[in-house]
Amino acid sequence: MPLSDTAIRNAKPTGKPQKLADTEGLYLFISPTGGKLWRMDYRFAGKRKTLSLGKYPAVGLKDARTRRDKAKELLADGIDPSEQKKVNKRVIIEEERRSQNTFRLVALEWFDTYAPDLSEKHALKLRRYLENALFDVFGNKVITDIVPADILEAARPAQEKGRIQTAHRLVQLTGQVLQYAVIKGILNVNVATGITRALQPIRVTNYPAVTDPKEIGRLLRAIDHYEGYPSIVYFMKILPYVFTRPGELRLAEWEDIDFENSLFIVPWHRMKTRKVNRKDHHVPLARQVVALFRELQEFSGDGKFVFPGARAKTDTISDAGPLNALRDLGYPKEVMTLHGFRSMASTRLNEMGYRPDIIETQLAHKDPDAVRMVYNRAQYMDERRKMMEEWADYLDALRLSVS
Repeated sequence: MPLSDTAIRNAKPTGKPQKLADTEGLYLFISPTGGKLWRMDYRFAGKRKTLSLGKYPAVGLKDARTRRDKAKELLADGIDPSEQKKVNKRVIIEEERRSQNTFRLVALEWFDTYAPDLSEKHALKLRRYLENALFDVFGNKVITDIVPADILEAARPAQEKGRIQTAHRLVQLTGQVLQYAVIKGILNVNVATGITRALQPIRVTNYPAVTDPKEIGRLLRAIDHYEGYPSIVYFMKILPYVFTRPGELRLAEWEDIDFENSLFIVPWHRMKTRKVNRKDHHVPLARQVVALFRELQEFSGDGKFVFPGARAKTDTISDAGPLNALRDLGYPKEVMTLHGFRSMASTRLNEMGYRPDIIETQLAHKDPDAVRMVYNRAQYMDERRKMMEEWADYLDALRLSVS
């Protein structure tokens, strides 16, 4: 006799296992403690087996019969319903696992691992790339489902705006995240490999710079006659002597200036390149530069920053201030840039016969061999100090030369 909902509800535990039969092999198993479980006995490949169909009342009588019928359909097709249930469970677990490996979640995990070795500015830039370009296109997509077309779609808007380098950077950034997923065992293949070949090539251009000795002299004299806010005046006077990146000098703090040893120490976290070894960059200061810093100390030495802003000494001058000063001196962007002072030094020093290794080390250009880089910076200090003194004297001579 088939079971009814009333009979099931009224069934009480007896302290012993009970079986309340329904139809076609379905029955309700009542445990000694009162738990009610739907089960079905069947035979497969000559063996007697039992299939669990759920717990009452979460699974009602009608649903239990439906599950029984589906199991009997599998048996008719020669499929063991117990084994199929295991397969279905594995599929659900795999789907849950896949849903946790979206590009967004993996990228944020990668970022948390990678970002600590970056400067704050560079880390913020990468985060903006992720959130404003990549996540919008495939952030919620399971990382194993990402295809090259998705990556190109994310890079295309930047390319269409003429920002070719940004488009390449977005592809490279995606590749870094996918490679992280490969290392973690989430992916088998990094599908971003080679995609930059589908983008417009990057046209490498050097920063415009004044490199002719006579023109350098004119530029230095123009800087000497520039009148403006003291922080900007001294920034413009010092930058040609040290040829650090403009931002590295602009953000300098007084604790970075070692007057005793005539050094400007640029902390690793303010530098452009990723510093795996977290080594600061030491810039030897010629006597002329030390004198300029001493003069500037009278203006800003009571604060934190070497080049404080005009509105508040608790912040530095903006990058626009020195750039505008250069324009005011009559040097358009096609002729000279702030970064151009580095190109000026590199060009002239190479032509003057200084060793390329010494010049590159002083410029803090990225060395593919991090160990060699650290060794060189320490090993070359005497040569770099001599070069920087001679460079300062050379600039002074050009300044005094008759144009």
